[in-house]
Amino acid sequence: MPSLDELGFVSLGDTGLQTSELQLGTWRFGKETEEGNVEIGEERAYELLDAYEAAGGRYIDTADVYGGGQSEEWIGDWLADRDRERYTIASKVYWQIRENDPNSRGTNRKNIRHRIDALLERLDTDYVDVLYIHRWDDETPTREMMKTLNRLVEDGKVHYLGASTLRPNAWKVARANQLARDEGWEPFTVLQPRYNLVDREVEGDYLEMARDEGLGVCPWSPLGQGFLTGKYTREDGLTGESRAAESSRFADSYLTEENFDVHDVLDEVAADVDASPAQVALAWLMHRDGVSAPIVGARTVEQLEENLDAAAVDLTDEQVDRLTEAKGGPYAGL
Repeated sequence: MPSLDELGFVSLGDTGLQTSELQLGTWRFGKETEEGNVEIGEERAYELLDAYEAAGGRYIDTADVYGGGQSEEWIGDWLADRDRERYTIASKVYWQIRENDPNSRGTNRKNIRHRIDALLERLDTDYVDVLYIHRWDDETPTREMMKTLNRLVEDGKVHYLGASTLRPNAWKVARANQLARDEGWEPFTVLQPRYNLVDREVEGDYLEMARDEGLGVCPWSPLGQGFLTGKYTREDGLTGESRAAESSRFADSYLTEENFDVHDVLDEVAADVDASPAQVALAWLMHRDGVSAPIVGARTVEQLEENLDAAAVDLTDEQVDRLTEAKGGPYAGL
């Protein structure tokens, strides 16, 4: 199995900023399940942050709605005894945070200005390195959004701007950036789409736009919500216990014949390089043209350490091509 000495750094698009080659995602910090349990509590969150730091990781991704704000609070507490400047912190704004208050959602000026001050207080910091809009807001004029975001950069509260989960709206990002350049404002410089071996919808126009704009691409869900870890067998995933245990949405999206065909190739390459399927799936993403750094998360320190060891997996061009072409259809060869 591969063993990582220490995570390295890669360029975050054309920003000039260096990011850890695998970023730490904290979406499970404080998250409550339907049964009322917390996926990752405060003590476990600190353990995961410690393990990421020990591996050389310095890029932490969060959002103001993760755990109802607890994710940011715990990160802020953890950073309190550390040199803030050694860490890159990214957060996001968009989702409604107060019932019966439509202005507490989206990218209108009122909401953004309130949300940035609140999240900075939770993180106990004067600035975030990257601020993402978590979704595109069609109800707010692009000019209003970009002018407001630019002011946050001018005020020193934000260093770089990003856009998350906007695959169908690539043209809107390009248009917003052109407006920003025309006005002398800060454009979007980082993107955060869903992207993995079986979720390939960003290939084509989206990634071409990102390359043309010089945008950093930091994929979330790099393991397909756990499908690419090898936890599902073909038999149980297609017709048996695994399919019955999962939501219909997950089963219909991931537990399919086509995706298990991709997993077969993933398993073959994993055996060839003596690595886990999860590590090879992450390594494949790290080899993709235009990808800056995938965002990884885990429920346990052991899972996180396994994922981070993906940085030590060395894939040949032939292995990368085999994995790329396993999806078939319009994605093959991209």
